[in-house]
Amino acid sequence: MLLTIDVGNSEVTSGLFSRDELLVRWRLTTIADRTPDEWAVALESFILRAGHAPAEIAACCIASVVPGVTQSLLPALHSMIGARITVVDPQTDLPLQLDVDEPLAVGADRIALALGALALYPGASIVVGFGTATTFNCITSDRRFIGGSIMPGLRTSADQLVRSAAKLTATDLLPPTRAIGRTTEDNIRGGVLFGAADAVDGMIRRLRAEWPGSERPRVIATGGLAALVAPLTTAIEVVNPDLTLHGLRVASEVLQHRR
Repeated sequence: MLLTIDVGNSEVTSGLFSRDELLVRWRLTTIADRTPDEWAVALESFILRAGHAPAEIAACCIASVVPGVTQSLLPALHSMIGARITVVDPQTDLPLQLDVDEPLAVGADRIALALGALALYPGASIVVGFGTATTFNCITSDRRFIGGSIMPGLRTSADQLVRSAAKLTATDLLPPTRAIGRTTEDNIRGGVLFGAADAVDGMIRRLRAEWPGSERPRVIATGGLAALVAPLTTAIEVVNPDLTLHGLRVASEVLQHRR
């Protein structure tokens, strides 16, 4: 089996694969000062609760945008599974060309979701990743990552709004039913979620207008909040919250075959 781990700024998402089937997925809060022992206990407990043993894991593939967490995570994994561990970064030899001005600055999570999109949805695509930031990732059918855009994520925007306005309180992000809110909470939900959905639609329109060639890229949403925002948009065509994990699976398979 393969263990995949996507270390984001807010959450660490991990998944366990048997060949190309995602058996189970877990989400943990990203805590920078968690020790290797704490990481080992947390991951091992998830694996055991899923009915498996760490000894069953033959390989592990990681994408991380938080170097401090990676430094604690790696010794935890080495002590727990003793399997081959790969960390994906812009210098990893993968079937994806980083066709941008600063290829070494491309986040590992964006590389992984691009690989996942090419594997599961062949052809040109714009992948909208809903995380701490909302990223727009442009991938051509000839396997080039050509860049995109980044804007504040949903929770980032909502939290900043509450921190900056004395009379506003933290609000759960639930699907709004109307734009004209009747309570403060509904005002915030409508503004944040409808605002994000319309921003996504606007960005997709601009990205498609600049797209090289005559291809019309498919729009795919991924990330923990994708299912919440996608129904409010007109541009998103596919929702797959686990695209990054599938991309890590692809990366692991490619690198294993080269050994």
